[in-house]
Amino acid sequence: MDPIPAQSLVSRLAGAPISWGVCEVPGWGYQLDSGSVLAQMRELGLHATEFGPAGFLPDDPVARAAELSRHGLRAVGGFLPVLLHDEGHDPLPEVDAFIDSCLATGASVVVLAAFTGVEGYDARPVLTADGWTTMLARLDTISDHARARGVVACLHPHIGTLVESGEETERVLAGSRVGLCVDTGHLLVAGADPVALTAKYPDRVVHVHLKDVDGELAREVAAGRTTFGAAVRSGIFRPLGQGDVDVAALVRTLEASGYRGWYVLEQDVMLDGRPDGGPSKGPAADVAASLEFLSGLAG
Repeated sequence: MDPIPAQSLVSRLAGAPISWGVCEVPGWGYQLDSGSVLAQMRELGLHATEFGPAGFLPDDPVARAAELSRHGLRAVGGFLPVLLHDEGHDPLPEVDAFIDSCLATGASVVVLAAFTGVEGYDARPVLTADGWTTMLARLDTISDHARARGVVACLHPHIGTLVESGEETERVLAGSRVGLCVDTGHLLVAGADPVALTAKYPDRVVHVHLKDVDGELAREVAAGRTTFGAAVRSGIFRPLGQGDVDVAALVRTLEASGYRGWYVLEQDVMLDGRPDGGPSKGPAADVAASLEFLSGLAG
């Protein structure tokens, strides 16, 4: 197949703190400080990043913008787990606070996850019919509200949330107007084909998280023989081109469909301690390998 124009692809690559093990889940390994992570992103040649979890960057939107600017990075937006299925909970205040940070930093994407109400991603409740109705209505409300404020909201299928599988993702797409964040890793671990899903709904894709996956570990998670958290610690997510996701086909499918959004390099890892060395070692080395793979797709 023809190569993808290099400048078009490179200018839309972003990093994510989770690739350095920074995560919102309590007990999720060693947490690096923002200065170290952002500096390594720039050393690798990245020019943009998602925000990371609460506490990684300053809470104040102006201070957050200043911190990113100090490292020569622009903001993309970020991941926001939010309770959507509880009729008694209004998610708009926390969504609005997130949008404030987006507007202050020039970011444009609110990546929603259907939070279960329980910390962690190793188990989840079954969503009732009423819960589905409430969640779909809330997704429309948030999507319309975000658009009115000048940003875009999308739903991220994610292991351990109320929307993780291909079937659940398609139910969201059929029942709401919200955009889709394709996460190649989480979809594959949940048993979906991320390339086929993308090809079926290219007009709904507004954001992309690129991961590769160890297929054998994914099958262990699907069979219930190991938890998602244990699989992450064992390295279920691999640098691009080193796993079982056809990342090249997915990127080419999106580019052919006219997608011009972000590709976020997001390889969930857990760290046992502070990595030694710079971008040639530790998690940064995996990000570098993914960047090298993507450069091979571009002409």
